[in-house]
Amino acid sequence: MQPGYQQGPAPRPDSSPSHGGYNPPGYQPYSQPFPSLSQLSAALGGLSGVPELEVEALRPVNLLQERNILPPKPTAPPEPNLSSDLRKVNCSPDTFRCTLSCIPQTQALLNKARLPLGLLLHPFRDLTQLPVITSSTIVRCRSCRTYINPFVSFLDQRRWKCNLCYRVNDVPDEFMYNPVTRSYGEPHKRPEVQNSTVEFIASSDYMLRPPQPAVYLFVLDVSHNAVETGYLNVLCQSLLENLEKLPGDARTRVGFLTFDSTIHFYNLQEGLSQPQMLVVSDINDVFIPTPDSLLVNLKESQELVKDLLNALPGMFTHTRETHSALGPALQAAYKLMSATGGRVSVFQTQLPTIGAGLLQSREDPNQRSSTKGVQHLGPATDFYKKLALDCSGQQIGVDLFLLSSQYSDLASLACMSKYSAGSVFYYPAFHHIHNPAQSVKLQKDLQRYLTRKIGFEAVMRIRCTKGLSIHTFHGNFFVRSTDLLSLANVNPDSGFAVQMSIDESLADTTLACFQAALLYTSSKGKRRIRVHTLCLPVVSQLSDVFAGADVQAITCLLANMAVDRSISSSLSDARDALVNAVVDSLDAFRANGSNLQPAGLIAPACLRLFPLYVLALLKQKALRTGISTRLDERVFSMCEFKSQPLKQMMRIVHPDLYRIDNLTDQVKTNKQKKTHTRHLIMFLWVGKCCNETFIRDVLGCPNYTSIPASMTEIPELETASSARTRAFVSWLQETRAFPAAFYVDDSSTKSSFFQHLVEDRSESAFSYYEFLLHIQQQMSK
Repeated sequence: MQPGYQQGPAPRPDSSPSHGGYNPPGYQPYSQPFPSLSQLSAALGGLSGVPELEVEALRPVNLLQERNILPPKPTAPPEPNLSSDLRKVNCSPDTFRCTLSCIPQTQALLNKARLPLGLLLHPFRDLTQLPVITSSTIVRCRSCRTYINPFVSFLDQRRWKCNLCYRVNDVPDEFMYNPVTRSYGEPHKRPEVQNSTVEFIASSDYMLRPPQPAVYLFVLDVSHNAVETGYLNVLCQSLLENLEKLPGDARTRVGFLTFDSTIHFYNLQEGLSQPQMLVVSDINDVFIPTPDSLLVNLKESQELVKDLLNALPGMFTHTRETHSALGPALQAAYKLMSATGGRVSVFQTQLPTIGAGLLQSREDPNQRSSTKGVQHLGPATDFYKKLALDCSGQQIGVDLFLLSSQYSDLASLACMSKYSAGSVFYYPAFHHIHNPAQSVKLQKDLQRYLTRKIGFEAVMRIRCTKGLSIHTFHGNFFVRSTDLLSLANVNPDSGFAVQMSIDESLADTTLACFQAALLYTSSKGKRRIRVHTLCLPVVSQLSDVFAGADVQAITCLLANMAVDRSISSSLSDARDALVNAVVDSLDAFRANGSNLQPAGLIAPACLRLFPLYVLALLKQKALRTGISTRLDERVFSMCEFKSQPLKQMMRIVHPDLYRIDNLTDQVKTNKQKKTHTRHLIMFLWVGKCCNETFIRDVLGCPNYTSIPASMTEIPELETASSARTRAFVSWLQETRAFPAAFYVDDSSTKSSFFQHLVEDRSESAFSYYEFLLHIQQQMSK
């Protein structure tokens, strides 16, 4: 929100907006005139595309002068410069985005722009509209196996040319008939050629075995520590409420396994009068006590499952067991699930202390604020990675819920999810009584987690136009062959990223295409292929490359690369590389239009937010230094960087800020698309000078000092402003699949709240303005 964003005095009505209220001491506004756009475009090699769009994208912005650079609305991705026909059928940027919406013709041209080339993908996101193709013939290129799509060309009714490898293929007879219009002889009007996102129902050619049923296994820590947090009550209650909404069909199976220093299995065989607990105490040689009755048909054993869920929270209340045999419990889960595959949900509250995979504390609390290196960002053992790879091979995905106030070595534990295409959820300081906001958060997260769509035994392949190649993948998966990602489970809240290079000149083509194909088994046991195809123009001018830069996609790709660099090299290396990415790209822009640009720090308008976003990245828990950061929280933030789709990443990196003491009834709360954001926090921060009427009518307190320390919801009061504020907050919550934990300003969250004000100076990091000066200084070296 722009207006509440001024620093220093408000601008006088007559002052120009470019430096209103923003003249730091000793800082003189520049008076040198800006070059005209025709001069600039000539210097950058001439414009070849849509003049208005490109002209605005390349408008030089002096960042040291133009303070208000945030757009009033969310930043839209650049519109690729394509014909209107192609634009209409192109893939949605919410699904598929490229860091450069104009692909450079050669690697040399890409190197000149000094911008990263890569794709960001959200392949299984929830869609309201999805054309499903049921025809028995799935038309693909005979050479490169690309699926037919809107960007192929028909040479005549009988032949089509692949848009990735240019091979000419025959049109099969069946494809001549259009099931939508029920007409014959118009293959170019088939839904596969009219939509860039489609789903095919796959034939048996696409199966290695009959499609598996939905199988869910819950692996629960029941040590003293776990029972103390009270998470079992929240989990069992959520499961009872959502049992019938678990995605699946008549074949759906469930099982439960609990552990402390021993492992407990539960026989839920239909016909028993109550669940039977079977204890295996030899954790060095784990075996399955009764193979057939531990994973049971949910419909047939529903009453026994409910009995177990009602009993579990009270079963271990007086336990003295402090040990955690997580490794052996996972080995048992692997043995139990191997025959079918499925999803394992692990709930853990401490460091594993006994048996295979046991871990020691590696965190030195005195090093949390270090500006030197940060140690132990990688795993301490390969046990969890190896286990995950075994799981992946048997189509088992492992999701980890870590609910812990102590160091639990997430860097090691997260490997179980990272390599099996699972997800990691983290609730630091979880306690059902002392931390009610986290308790509500877990309950709401479980509601989404248990009921969201799921795909089993999946693989994903990304293909691109001949001449382009993919060299690095980011996300949670196992790379099975050079370009095949193995995803034991796939969910609608996971994102992926890839880095690309240009191996051969693209001079012979005007379009580059990218296709992601995700083959999976639905929870109803159907084999399906979801295909997304993106088309972008190929350009030979540097100005076009810059004009098509997608600043948010660039930021997210760099965040992924920075996490890899922190683990393979060091955190300071990763931070330097991010700063250099800004310096290099602005330098490249300056060098190629240099004789025309005035002094100052100049960015093309399309990259004007780049320094701000990189500063925001440097202040995230994953990458920050000099401010106390628990190792597990840092590692979790890194996991988020590597697995969140673009929209969610941007919300984490540069959160939205709203002023809410002046809401009107006209507040736009129109239904937005849901976006899937996990582990976000919503703060309602109340300043000391806040109007007492607001405090009374919305928070129900007489004055500022009487606001209680741990308020986690807005009370329902019979006032218009209370109704307005609650409506606004619930609208914000509704646009997220995983609702945010909600806090009203209290002393414990104040520092967390201020950490998100990325433009402000902190004791260990630059303010935005200081960062711009730092960039300028680096550029003049």
